[in-house]
Amino acid sequence: MEQYFQKEIETAPYEEIKKIQSEKLVKQVKRVWDNVPYYRKKMEEKGVTPDDIKSVDDLHKLPFLSKKDLRDAYPTGLLGAPMKDCVRIHSTSGTTGKRVVAFYTQHDIDLWEDCCARAIMAAGGTNEDICQIAYGFGLFTGGAGLNGGSHKVGCLTVPISSGNTDRQMMFINDLKATILCCTPSYAAYISERFKEEGYKPEDIPLKAGIFGAEAWSEEMRQEIESTLGIKAYDIYGLTELSGPGVAFECCEQNGMHINEDHFIAEIIDPDTEEVLPEGSQGELVFTAVDKEAFPMLRYRTRDICKLTRGKCSCGRTFIKMAKPMGRSDDMLIVRGVNVFPSQIETVLLNNGYAANYQIVVDRANNTDSLDVQVEMTPEMFTDNVGEIEERQKKLATDMYSMLGIKVRISLLAPKSIARSEGKAVRVIDKRKI
Repeated sequence: MEQYFQKEIETAPYEEIKKIQSEKLVKQVKRVWDNVPYYRKKMEEKGVTPDDIKSVDDLHKLPFLSKKDLRDAYPTGLLGAPMKDCVRIHSTSGTTGKRVVAFYTQHDIDLWEDCCARAIMAAGGTNEDICQIAYGFGLFTGGAGLNGGSHKVGCLTVPISSGNTDRQMMFINDLKATILCCTPSYAAYISERFKEEGYKPEDIPLKAGIFGAEAWSEEMRQEIESTLGIKAYDIYGLTELSGPGVAFECCEQNGMHINEDHFIAEIIDPDTEEVLPEGSQGELVFTAVDKEAFPMLRYRTRDICKLTRGKCSCGRTFIKMAKPMGRSDDMLIVRGVNVFPSQIETVLLNNGYAANYQIVVDRANNTDSLDVQVEMTPEMFTDNVGEIEERQKKLATDMYSMLGIKVRISLLAPKSIARSEGKAVRVIDKRKI
């Protein structure tokens, strides 16, 4: 039987959801106009006032916010509440540039934890579960968000943070942890360590995993699930919007439900900024209609995905976002071809390699090169040069079929690539463009 944290809203008809969104949007736009001079100036430049926004149908009239705006307004230029009403900050990882600082009132934190509680219950969590939070704590939002959500569900919460994998395994075994929350790359590493220690899936007490904060493929999901003996659920979020819990997977494991009573989603053409119809692939844009301290209106996430609304077997009526296939700003353009790391990962996993790889892009004599360094599994490892060359040739052929450009493959010995306990460093771009 499907479980819900807040069933009434999670299963509400779309007409009711849209009414809630419209009421909140009108109030939020007025509040931002009154309290955030930076955004009010952007509205004035576009010739828009709060009186022009009467429902979600008017959302397209508002100007966008980008990460550049957040950097330009650093640290308090987008603050929507008095500093004395703020109780916490979090910060982005800085993997795409200067850190962004987000502020939270207690109201913001309460709603954020509600969203994470919804995600945990959608993954089958109850107050009888033991939830091990192996996301990082501190300025990173992962640990705090799932920790608060776990408390609200009533789970016994293990706030272990990331790292010290032997200790992670010890607590999973000794406390009989049933839910693991961490990045997918760290989940893959933990599963690899369990396998090395001789554990079979049935020996591991975990039943579910909630993994996010970085891109991962369906093939990687299947590998983690089979090794740990769990169901692995995706979770999506941004520090700019609160953190994990903006959207989450349910039992269908086919797209993430967006918490639409708190976040309005749009898909736009990243070049023309035109709003695209449902089902179109484009850039994901979010408006946070509840946030007090850091109210984001039409924030461009740069994530590329699709939105679809349809009947879901879990009973939730929130719109679904597909797993992002890449980013409009982090997307690699190599010799004029758009390349997403998830495409490369799919080829590797389909050929039996673990998700331990790095992509190195360089440029010599005005020509781009794309190198993929990938570890062989212990079963594959050999000192037979001819066999290794054949494997590299096979991968290069499959990469060409997927990407349409030539890729140089380097097969490495097991454990050659440094393991990650947070976000994995997948791409090294050495080009001076």
